[in-house]
Amino acid sequence: MSETIAIIDYGSGNLRSAAKSFEHVMAAEGLPGRVVITDKAEEVAAADRIVLPGQGAFADCMNGLGAVPGMIAALEEAVLKKGRPFFGICVGMQMLATRGQEHGTHKGLNWIPGDVVKMQPSDPTLKIPHMGWNEVRCTKAGAAHPVLRSITESLPSGPPHFYFVHSFMVESDNTHMILATGEYGGPVSAIIGRDNIIGTQFHVEKSQQAGLALIRDFLYWMP
Repeated sequence: MSETIAIIDYGSGNLRSAAKSFEHVMAAEGLPGRVVITDKAEEVAAADRIVLPGQGAFADCMNGLGAVPGMIAALEEAVLKKGRPFFGICVGMQMLATRGQEHGTHKGLNWIPGDVVKMQPSDPTLKIPHMGWNEVRCTKAGAAHPVLRSITESLPSGPPHFYFVHSFMVESDNTHMILATGEYGGPVSAIIGRDNIIGTQFHVEKSQQAGLALIRDFLYWMP
């Protein structure tokens, strides 16, 4: 069955890099379909899978998303009501939270209850932003998640590494929605999700084979 994967263009994120990564996996796996970069709410509403990239400040990204006519309503319809698989990347993951605490308090999408807070590593020699390759390990909640299969299966040879660039992270009391963590002077929420929604703090499109494996499993995911 041919699918359309919509990557949302709202003025933020590595759109072309993300699109190329999804196209690469689809070609390698022989999956029929197309990847579209779009700022049209109606295209997002009709898509089979939705990707929300993001980079920069939380408030700027939320304002940019809200400025696209009908986009948030289309996302709520497609993701929350119709259950279409959704993938948030970096700030696209952070926007799933209730609030962002960067330069004031700003409303998020509130799909994952929690706050986006400034990282405060216990080791003062660790620089912020957190930038570079880090191990990611599944939590108990994430160990059986079908999109994280490549992470759990790699454990005999050590946890996979993914590429991070961020100064803020998601904190949530809903620990069952924290699916994987990294370590940077304390635990860092690396993957969050619920139901048909998943998000990565790291950049899958910059994480080489480990990132492509996550994209592959997302494309096969039938929540």
